[in-house]
Amino acid sequence: MAKDTFLNRKTTLNLKGELMDLAKPCVMGILNLTPDSFYSHSRISSMDAALARVEECLREGASFIDIGAYSSRPGAADVSADEELQRLIPVIELISRKFPEAKLSIDTFRAKVARESIEAGAHVINDIAAGNLDEAMFETVAALKVPYILMHMLGTPQNMQQNPKYAGNVSLEVVDYFSPKVEQLRKLGVADLIIDPGFGFSKTIAHNYELLNDMENLNVFGLPVLAGFSRKSMIYKFLGTTPETSLNGTTVLNTLALQKGAAILRVHDVKAAVECITLVEKMRQP
Repeated sequence: MAKDTFLNRKTTLNLKGELMDLAKPCVMGILNLTPDSFYSHSRISSMDAALARVEECLREGASFIDIGAYSSRPGAADVSADEELQRLIPVIELISRKFPEAKLSIDTFRAKVARESIEAGAHVINDIAAGNLDEAMFETVAALKVPYILMHMLGTPQNMQQNPKYAGNVSLEVVDYFSPKVEQLRKLGVADLIIDPGFGFSKTIAHNYELLNDMENLNVFGLPVLAGFSRKSMIYKFLGTTPETSLNGTTVLNTLALQKGAAILRVHDVKAAVECITLVEKMRQP
């Protein structure tokens, strides 16, 4: 890989006045506050367990903790905004007190949840719907002046996997999906954007691997790209295994994504992802 492949990409994020450099890829550790996450080992059911998970992620080298209280697995039950907030806010406040150094990302598609989470101490909004499920999201993010992760998904978590179809090359359609959104957000003054192609969301296994193979197409935006493969069905269904036995496959796909320019790896297994980044970065040294 050419050393200068990603030189034109924006590499800094403003996290409430503190600049983070993404010139070297980093890891986002997953903290699930949902009772029905597809990966059973990631489910957190108490405050003590949440703190233990954050401590583990930070100790193993995570730069972000991504907290979700609405399961986005295919076919997951809908959860009200009030219930989402009841799960989120006490945990955000507790983590902010116990681990003030932790950079918290909130996995939500609701503007109200985004606003109250940032006010409670979070730093980043991670929206699986890229504004499609709440028309107030873009203006809310602009007013909050926080980094915003916008992900590609067609439909909702409840129906996204019901025969997803693309007319042509899926990666080019993903670029077309993001283009007007990035333009709109820039006009609103959102300075820090991160693109997530949405592996496993409204895509067949074939779509996922086509998207990964052509992931360089996303470099056209000059923005950091987040890749989230961790233990997903594109690995375990294709290999005929389970989420619990999918760490090796996750690491393989993380390696490929890093070689194609991923700046953030969103994972359940922080230590393995940090080691993956360390080795890939070693290969890039002259």
